Amino acid sequence: MLKQRVITALVLLLILLPALFYPSPEPFSALALVLIAAGAWEWGRLNSCSQTVSLLGALVCVLLCGLSWNLGLLYRSVPLVWSVVGGLWVLAGGWLLRKGVPVWPSIPAGLRWAAGLGALWATWLAVAQARVIGINFLLSVLALVWMADIAAYFSGKAFGGRFSRGKLAPSISPGKSWEGVWGGMAGVVLLALGWRWADQAWQVAEPSLYSRLGTHGVWFLLLAVLFLATMSVVGDLVESLIKRSAGVKDSSGLLPGHGGVLDRVDALLPTLPLTMMLISFATP
Repeated sequence: MLKQRVITALVLLLILLPALFYPSPEPFSALALVLIAAGAWEWGRLNSCSQTVSLLGALVCVLLCGLSWNLGLLYRSVPLVWSVVGGLWVLAGGWLLRKGVPVWPSIPAGLRWAAGLGALWATWLAVAQARVIGINFLLSVLALVWMADIAAYFSGKAFGGRFSRGKLAPSISPGKSWEGVWGGMAGVVLLALGWRWADQAWQVAEPSLYSRLGTHGVWFLLLAVLFLATMSVVGDLVESLIKRSAGVKDSSGLLPGHGGVLDRVDALLPTLPLTMMLISFATP
């Protein structure tokens, strides 16, 4: 399993890094579109759709993203879109986690399918716009989610159950602890402060997420990154809830050793649109 994970990660890096650092954002946006289409196919499978409907979902997602690209939305500010998508993630995510696994099958299948495709479209548009803003900005957003996940994992392993009586969401993801969440939050705060300092010390031409948020003061920066880290946990738990309802461990086997595309981007689904919402209103 470890060998598979390493090989898959190396292959993905060999594909993603040249696209990421290419002078134009188009190659990275196109590659992200391929991954999002794969996620749309997985989404259909998670919702018990037939192979035909799952492939149709991937096609619909490609058409939505392609239309957005053709309309020039990669280069336009769309704060209303981010406000609606972000608000839906906060409200719907909180509602789903409160109701738990049994509520998912009670939602009409068509609504679930359409909502998932909409979330994937918004994620693609957000990551493409983030790449247009700059490589440093995009990497700082991705690093926030990675740090929240990695720090939570090691904190949970080291301190899980020592300071809190219950698990974070035992009926959804029994392995996650409150200590892991707190460790993830601490890691994100350190990352944000360190990255902002590095931007200033090295006089980086393209400001990161943290430098942009920091223009409103350090307290705003800290509250913003803690909010984003919280929503990354929500994204992770929502996907776990859906997989548990579907009775599967992974969204697919497209990425050997890692599961599926949705398993890798679940925390990014709410975080990327909410990041774009924050900078739409918080950047002077």
